[in-house]
Amino acid sequence: MNKSGLQALTKLMNTPFSRFSEYFIAVAKTGSLRKAADQLFISVSAVHRQIALAEEELGIILFERLPSGLKLTLAGELLYADVLKWQKEFQQTRIRFDEIQGLTRGSIEFGLISALSDGFVMQSVQYMYQNYPWINFNIRVADSEVIARKIIDAELDFGLILNPKAHQHLEVVHFLELPLGFVMGKSHPLAEAEKIYFSDTLNDNHFIPAEPLIIHDYVQAMYKHHKFTPTRKTESNDIRLMNNLIKANTGIGILSYLDVFPELEREELIFKPILDKGLHPLTIALCVAPKRQISRVSQLMIKNIIEQMEDLKSKLKDIFCT
Repeated sequence: MNKSGLQALTKLMNTPFSRFSEYFIAVAKTGSLRKAADQLFISVSAVHRQIALAEEELGIILFERLPSGLKLTLAGELLYADVLKWQKEFQQTRIRFDEIQGLTRGSIEFGLISALSDGFVMQSVQYMYQNYPWINFNIRVADSEVIARKIIDAELDFGLILNPKAHQHLEVVHFLELPLGFVMGKSHPLAEAEKIYFSDTLNDNHFIPAEPLIIHDYVQAMYKHHKFTPTRKTESNDIRLMNNLIKANTGIGILSYLDVFPELEREELIFKPILDKGLHPLTIALCVAPKRQISRVSQLMIKNIIEQMEDLKSKLKDIFCT
C-alpha cells in the first residue's frame, strides 16, 4: 500500500492506524469478525466499523463474505502484506524512539560490595562512559545487607552482592561462583607447586579475613574441615591490607578469587585454588527488585555486566579446569 493509501485510512478513521492494523490482521487470521473481536476484547460492531470504513475510504473490497467466514480478496492480501511490513517497521521505530528517550537522559543508580570496586564491574562502568557519556551515575559501595535493602527500597536500580541465598526477597538476574584458594607472593616457595596441602603451610604466617567480611565464615569453615590451626596468624577486616602484606612475602592467605582479582590481573600475586569436594564457592549475584521496571540505560549496563561475568567464568574454567 502506498503512502496516500495509508493517509486515506488514517484520515477517515478516528482510531490510530496502529489500532486498525490490529483489527485488520485479527480478522484476516481468524476469518471471523466475532473471533477477532473476542481475541481483541472489543465488540463485534467496533471491528466491523473499522473494516467497513477502510473499504469505503479505499474504494475496494478487502474481504469476501462467504458462508464459512471472511476471506481476503486480492486487494486485501496486498493490504495484509503491507500492514505486516508496516507493523514490523513501526516496531523498530518505536524501539529507536525508546532508545533515544532512554539514552539521552537519566541516570544509573547501583550498588556493589567493596571487593568489586576494582575489577569487571568497573570495566562495565568504563564501557558505559565511553558509549553513553551523557549518562549520570550514582554508585554506592556498601556491604551486601545495605545494598539489598536499598534495592528493595527503590534507592538503587540493581546491585552486586555476596551470598544471595540470604536475600530471597531479591531477584537474581545472574550469578558467578568463585573458588577459594591459597594466596601468596610470586617468590613464595610454594608458588610453583601444582597442589598445596594445608600441612605445607604449617610454618607460614596465615593472613585470615576477620569479621564482618563474609569470606571470614568460609575460611573458618575450611580450617575446621581440614582440622588445621595455624601456629602464626594475622587477622584483618581489610582485604587490600592483607594483599599488600602477602605481596611483601610476609605470609600466605586463604582468600577468594574475587579478593585478589586485581592483583592477579597485574600478575602481582599467585592464586592456588582449593578444590575440595563439598567446598562451597563464593557466590556473587547481580540482583534487582522483583517486578520493578528498570530504565533502558540500566538494562544496557546490566547486560554488559552479565557479559563481563560470563567472560570471567570462562577464564576461570580455562585456568582451573585444564
